[in-house]
Amino acid sequence: MKLNEAIALIRNDFISSINSPMTWTDLGCGSGLFTNALSNLLKKESKIFAVDHNLSAFKNASGADANIIETIEADFINNELPVSQLDGILMANSLHYVAAKIPFINKIKRLLRDEGCFLIVEYERDNANQWVPYPINFSLLRNLFQEAGYSSINKLHERSSIYDQSKIYSALIRK
Repeated sequence: MKLNEAIALIRNDFISSINSPMTWTDLGCGSGLFTNALSNLLKKESKIFAVDHNLSAFKNASGADANIIETIEADFINNELPVSQLDGILMANSLHYVAAKIPFINKIKRLLRDEGCFLIVEYERDNANQWVPYPINFSLLRNLFQEAGYSSINKLHERSSIYDQSKIYSALIRK
C-alpha cells in the first residue's frame, strides 16, 4: 500500500474537525506507513509515539515535518508503555496479533484521555493464517468495543487486500 492509499483509508471527520495539535500512539507501527499517514492528517505540532517490538523496518518519511514522531521499541501487548493522556490510539494491522482482546482493550484504553478514540485498520476475515493469527472482522470488533464500554463504533472505509480475497477496513471508535 502506498502512503496516499493509507491516508485515504484512515481519513475521517473527527480528526479533520480538531484544530489543535493532538497526541497519538501507533501500536505495532511496523514500517511506519500508517504512522506517517496519521501524521499527514493531524494538525501541525502533533505528536505520535510509534511503538513496535522491532523498529528496524520503521521509516519516518512523512511529509508532515511539523509533527513529532517518537519511536518506542516495546512489545505493545505485554509491556507497560510510557505514554498517557493520548487523544488517540492507532492500531493498523496489529490488533489481529492480540489473542485476549478484551483484557488488552481494557488495559490500553487507560492510556487515553476521557474523550480519546481508537482508529483501527484490520482485515475483514474470520479465518486465521500465519499473518493474521487472531482475525477480527468488523462485526467482532464492534462487539468487543461495545463490551469494553464504547458506543460509537463506525466503519470508515474499505478496500481490497492485495494478499488475498479479503477486504481491509478502517474503523473509528469513540465513547
